[in-house]
Amino acid sequence: MSNTAQNRSFEFRLDSHSGVPVYRQIIDQVLGGIAAGTLTAGHQLPTVRQVAVDLSINPNTVVRAYRELEIRGVLETQQGTGTFISQQKVKHDEVERQRQLAQLVGEFVSRAGAAGFTIEELQEQLHDRSIDGKKGR
Repeated sequence: MSNTAQNRSFEFRLDSHSGVPVYRQIIDQVLGGIAAGTLTAGHQLPTVRQVAVDLSINPNTVVRAYRELEIRGVLETQQGTGTFISQQKVKHDEVERQRQLAQLVGEFVSRAGAAGFTIEELQEQLHDRSIDGKKGR
């Protein structure tokens, strides 16, 4: 991967109407970026201060999200250098991975259905997101 691609800034976005806590939205966006391939090992995330300023939120909220991702092994913080996507893959056994995926999909479909979306609309959005993630590589 070129340095240009690695240093490309990742931007967080908040949905104040989602009912999801801000720190959780930050975590979900990092994990989503990894899943989509737009965030890869070694990619530097914006500083706590930068995210707090960009989103007009308390820096402690960003610290909480980054810290939780560090505990999970998703992020590494290097003092004086920054916060990066970890080189290590978080390992789960396959049964646990499938259980977690089924739970996430169930929650996702339920929330989307409650908001009036069909499974076909969800599939279309996931497909579009997948294509967008591949374009960013």
